[in-house]
Amino acid sequence: MTRARTALVLVDLQRWIVDMPWQPIGGEAVTGACARLREHFADTGSSTVVLVRYVRADGADGGVGAAANLLVPGLEPRDGEQLVTKHGLDAFEGTDLHDRLRGEGVSDLVIAGLSTAHGVAATAATAVRLGYGVVVVDDATASVDEAQHREALDRLTALGARTGRVSDFVPARADAN
Repeated sequence: MTRARTALVLVDLQRWIVDMPWQPIGGEAVTGACARLREHFADTGSSTVVLVRYVRADGADGGVGAAANLLVPGLEPRDGEQLVTKHGLDAFEGTDLHDRLRGEGVSDLVIAGLSTAHGVAATAATAVRLGYGVVVVDDATASVDEAQHREALDRLTALGARTGRVSDFVPARADAN
């Protein structure tokens, strides 16, 4: 039996999305939590990090090079990380994400980003249907209001995803006081 390999999937952390009003935490808090997750997963050396961005298929938003479509500063792709460009809510739909993950032997996904009820939920639901073990990090995602955030998490749990917290993955720092 081979050891499960995990990928961190960070969804839609582009400035125009992050700057929208989010609940129960704001976009900056989501990006901070996602940055902490990324650092932890990158430090393990055995995890895949995938950054997902949304770009309109018709190019009306300026395409992949437009400033609005760039990931927020500090969360740009690094060497060895994957960047997936999607044209809808789901990071699997119309992309080669599933093939990339399977090619790397990934069996489990940790998903965070924006928004819980849209890109995160669509991606997580497809991942469950494709047979991945899925954890949605509930304090590293948000929606337009807290009720929508909770409803999305409840629907994903009913599908077979689990929820977790950043602290489940990122150990507390000894110097944090």
